[in-house]
Amino acid sequence: MKKFISTKKISQIFLIVLCVFSIVGCGPATQIEKSWHEPGATVKKEGSKSLVLAMVKDETSRRVIEDNLVKRIGGDAVASYTFITSDMLKAADSNSFYNQLVKDKFTHVIMIRLADIEKETSYVHGSSMGFYGGYGMYYGYGAGMYGSPGYYTTDKNYFVETAVFSVSPDKLLWTGTTKSVNPSKIEQTITEIANAVSEKMIKDGFLIK
Repeated sequence: MKKFISTKKISQIFLIVLCVFSIVGCGPATQIEKSWHEPGATVKKEGSKSLVLAMVKDETSRRVIEDNLVKRIGGDAVASYTFITSDMLKAADSNSFYNQLVKDKFTHVIMIRLADIEKETSYVHGSSMGFYGGYGMYYGYGAGMYGSPGYYTTDKNYFVETAVFSVSPDKLLWTGTTKSVNPSKIEQTITEIANAVSEKMIKDGFLIK
């Protein structure tokens, strides 16, 4: 005689399957898409002095971004909003900016900017669960199939580029691009970008603790 599985047991199995799919489908909202660094180039947290410059229009966002990177870069990193004066901004003179960096003994400049925003549409397949153990089991469950229809979803991807330059000589040493999917909270996304960038620098052997 065939044994029937209770409705409660089926519900438990269904919830477990949903949880597994949820865990597998979720990934980090921000991750490194690509990076490059000058072979052999390194930056030590101690003994270097870096200027962190976020090239964004919103002043609040600029300060939050710079403060987050300064915390993770360490050493004598300095947020640009504490260094670049209104006179410097008005002058927009690269030579004066360079001379000031040399005068204040900066070794590196870290620049971060929004490189691109793109929309990505994808199709999410429907899910289904079937039970085919014979007419007795089918009768016990009350239905042979549980499922949800497929649908289209549109993601908004933000690509942020971070570049590290040496001051003297003026040379690109490291660059990386992060991808943030559907960011909703700016501070959380900024923290994720700062973490992804600093971790990648360390993994590449570029940033030495």
